[in-house]
Amino acid sequence: MQLCCAEIQLDLSSPRIMGIVNVTPDSFSDGGHHHTVDAAVSHALELIAAGADIVDIGGESTRPGAALVSTDEELARVIPVISALRGCGAIVSVDTRKSEVMRAAIAAGAHMVNDVEALQAEGALEAVVQSNVAVCLMHMPGTPQTMQALTQYDDVVATVADFLQSRVSSLLAAGVASGRIVIDPGFGFGKNLAQNLQLLKHLDHIVALNYPVLVGMSRKSMLGLMTGKPVEHRLAAGLAAHLYAVNRGAHIIRVHDVAACKDALTVWKMIGEVL
Repeated sequence: MQLCCAEIQLDLSSPRIMGIVNVTPDSFSDGGHHHTVDAAVSHALELIAAGADIVDIGGESTRPGAALVSTDEELARVIPVISALRGCGAIVSVDTRKSEVMRAAIAAGAHMVNDVEALQAEGALEAVVQSNVAVCLMHMPGTPQTMQALTQYDDVVATVADFLQSRVSSLLAAGVASGRIVIDPGFGFGKNLAQNLQLLKHLDHIVALNYPVLVGMSRKSMLGLMTGKPVEHRLAAGLAAHLYAVNRGAHIIRVHDVAACKDALTVWKMIGEVL
């Protein structure tokens, strides 16, 4: 399986790593750590050196209840970082819900748009349809401010799969090539622990939609609820969850701790090759 990311073709025959670069003061795990342009660029390059195939640049926290960020502020946070990463050797993704940020990021050299609202906002689909960037569509009910009050599902796996298939169909109808599309079930976004675990256990149902599947559980509260560990001590839990996901067919894992995940995937792959 190949993913078209502008001028880069990403081979997904083996799981790939997306490293998280939050250019924000309030992200749940690392808010404020890489808030300046120089710090964010330096961190992105460190993640690439550690084994990240993709770096995901975000200027607005989407944690539950996060404060809204103006378009101008988000642009000021992410565009200089994306511009500075031109030619870095990795795929540069922009994590945004805003069409204006998508357009500016693509113009600055982004290879992927990662949207927690699955291009449902006004102008979002139009912002990417004429480009050749990859697009990640995520399931999230409501908004980051309301999503944790919207966890009522008859069947969470079927609901997520149906939503993602519907959004894929909308993109295809608008002229987005299928080879540009990634889907993300949205762990922790409008799901409680039991629902997150159902999605993870039955991730093969999402994989069966036949599009690359991205999963992100790094340091999330679902891991804390299972282990009792605070956010800074959830690395081992995250490794276990992401290895389970790739074993169920996930193609891309979105993580903070790239080096550790790279080692875990290397061992997982080598064991599989021997067996």
